[in-house]
Amino acid sequence: MILAAGVGQRLRPLTETCPKALIEVGGLAMLEIVLRRLIRAGVTEAVLNAHHLADRIADFLQARKSFGIRIELSREVKLLDTGGGLKKVAGFFDDGRPFFLHNVDAFSEIDLGRMYRFHLQEGGLASLAVQARESARSLLFDAKGLLCGWESAAEGRREWARGPVEEAQALAFNGIHVISPEIFPKLSEEGAFSITRAYLRLAGQGERIQAFRSDESYSRDIGTPEKLAEARQRARKRGLPF
Repeated sequence: MILAAGVGQRLRPLTETCPKALIEVGGLAMLEIVLRRLIRAGVTEAVLNAHHLADRIADFLQARKSFGIRIELSREVKLLDTGGGLKKVAGFFDDGRPFFLHNVDAFSEIDLGRMYRFHLQEGGLASLAVQARESARSLLFDAKGLLCGWESAAEGRREWARGPVEEAQALAFNGIHVISPEIFPKLSEEGAFSITRAYLRLAGQGERIQAFRSDESYSRDIGTPEKLAEARQRARKRGLPF
């Protein structure tokens, strides 16, 4: 699943007429970059949620013949956030296999195939691509690499899945997950909710939400003008990440 329903408020006025999914980096829309990377990792079916300028996204996919794979569009009249958006399309994931959940604004060079193999090998409910870098908000992991909390550096606040963990490591989340479909009956939240909040609750109940370390790979979101400019400069110097 590609999360593409956000309104891109921090990128206004650019996103007033262009959905964030279609903002270009290196001459290609972010949606195309993400899809090509997923297809390269073996994905043959995808669903993406859309809200702001959803018709533009639908027209883009139709014009490109869905890049040769099955793609469904989940339109959200009211934004459901990351967890609610995923839960809405639970029926799409009916083959029993783990799947990717990928933010459309994540410009990343992470090896998605390796990440998927990591998840299959380690098991667990979800694997989250994280790295050691500065971030306003971070996920906290224990010595075994399991999610144990959340931190907002800007607010000086931490929340724990169970209770404080000594020497918990704060890692920046890159907006890419591999999730086992067993998560769906465990998502008791309704309506709009954050998948991160659900992860914390589930970790507190003993579920394995694990870190996939990607420190060696460039990965940033394009959610602000400054970050978008950085990604575009990276693409000019290094090419696109596929």
